[in-house]
Amino acid sequence: MLDPEESALLGDARLGAAIAQFNAGDWYGCHDSFEELWHETAGPTRPVLQGLLQIAVGQLHLERGNRRGATILTGEGLGRLRDCPQDALGLDLAAVCRSAGLWLQALQGPEQNPNLEPPRLLPARAASQPSVD
Repeated sequence: MLDPEESALLGDARLGAAIAQFNAGDWYGCHDSFEELWHETAGPTRPVLQGLLQIAVGQLHLERGNRRGATILTGEGLGRLRDCPQDALGLDLAAVCRSAGLWLQALQGPEQNPNLEPPRLLPARAASQPSVD
């Protein structure tokens, strides 16, 4: 059974908009969208929203050439998501954590321009579906 706050968020169009902005690489916009929802929460979904917005801000810092800020925010976002249910908000948090973790490793390494795909938010059910190649 879902937490009432999570159920309300799943029915909130702003969550869908924030996810779409994240997946489109609109890091500034999705940060604002996730932050608005985060300010309205107090339950177990609060760290999920904060972790996602921190990963988005990490990508925004990277876009703007602030590698140190990207490293710090990506690490903080991963830390927040570590103990969250891996299907919170209907998302595959394990997948976004793997992707953000690769970014964090690259940011901590010597390569200046890592060739990595940005993190994406996938539905949790996609993780359990077999891939078709």
